[in-house]
Formats: sequence, C-alpha cells, structure tokens
Amino acid sequence: MKKRIEYSNEPLGDVRITKDFLASPENLVFRDETVKITISLSRQSVDFFKQVAKAHSTQYQKLIRRLLDEYAVRHKNAS
Repeated sequence: MKKRIEYSNEPLGDVRITKDFLASPENLVFRDETVKITISLSRQSVDFFKQVAKAHSTQYQKLIRRLLDEYAVRHKNAS
C-alpha cells in the first residue's frame, strides 16, 4: 500500500509562475484534408464497420478512412 502523504502549512520555497504551456482547444483538433468520393462497398463490410463503430462510440466512416490511411502509409513506405 502507498504511504499516505501528509500536508502541512509550511512555506513552499522558490515558487515561479510559468506561462500556460498547454495547447488551445482549437489546436488539439486534428483536421485532415479530406476528399468526398462515392464508393460502393459490400453489405458485409459496411455492417462490420458499423458494428465496430457502435461498440467504440465512433462513426463507421471514420474507421474506414483510418483503415485506408494506414494501408496507404504502410504501402507507400514499403516502396
């Protein structure tokens, strides 16, 4: 078991205030450039991605896009 920390009302020592170093919320949102296309997929594939997306509370289109992106990156680097 961890040792319990005891706090006291003692001086803190050399304290410095630092500038906020965290990114703003706008910089935390990753927006990839996307291109809209029309594609026909098998019912089996779409049902699979919808099931997985539902289990992970996300969109099935996003899963398909990430799968294709990963495939493209791996094969581009293999060339």
